[in-house]
Amino acid sequence: MDVMTGHEMIAIPPGQVTLSDRRTQRSWSVELAPYQLAACPITQALYAQITGERPGTTPGDQLPVECVSWWDAARFCNALSRRAGLTPAYHFRAEAEDIEWDASADGYRLPTEAEWEHACRAGTTGPRYGDLDEIGWYRGNSHERIHEVGGKRPNAWGLYDMLGNVWDWCWDVYDAEVYGAYRVLRGGGWFDEHWSCRASARRRSHPTFQVDDVGFRVARSVVRRSTSSPARTGSTSLRP
Repeated sequence: MDVMTGHEMIAIPPGQVTLSDRRTQRSWSVELAPYQLAACPITQALYAQITGERPGTTPGDQLPVECVSWWDAARFCNALSRRAGLTPAYHFRAEAEDIEWDASADGYRLPTEAEWEHACRAGTTGPRYGDLDEIGWYRGNSHERIHEVGGKRPNAWGLYDMLGNVWDWCWDVYDAEVYGAYRVLRGGGWFDEHWSCRASARRRSHPTFQVDDVGFRVARSVVRRSTSSPARTGSTSLRP
């Protein structure tokens, strides 16, 4: 299967990542177990196949789906899980906009921001995993428009468009005490300046907002089968 379609999941090894927030000058470390992350943002074609809907401002099967809210992304994850015969990761409460994550489920879900940054860095320590013009679409080279997924060089673990093109929704609440329900966005988009397209850059948005430079990619939890076998990077099919 062509990895540029976005229908591919990459096995991410375990590790530790240190997150930081410029506003509060706070940093914190997170230990991560192995997991899988989509090689590309979810495309319009796959989103339409699963939901029957085509949100966005610019049509194109291999363009990242955009103008999707955080709630849209979470519901897509459950729909994709059901199509694939997997256990949905999220439980929605009908009486309110509330959600619970079943960490034992094998279905698709949004990555945590720690998982996102660990995967983005792919073992690197700088602000980016390569020269931005070679790895991402941003304001300096995008001609102020969105581009098909997989058009730039991937990182060392085979992940495309981690920086630029569209921001990725993450699972995490940004700062509940200050911003309430706002969720984390990572990666930068096609209209952003270079300083927003960094592995450590964090942005926030309300989970109901739909913006033309915000999309998402999916993750899956994996069960460690043997403590004696080291995790390796690799890929498996995402197609239902």
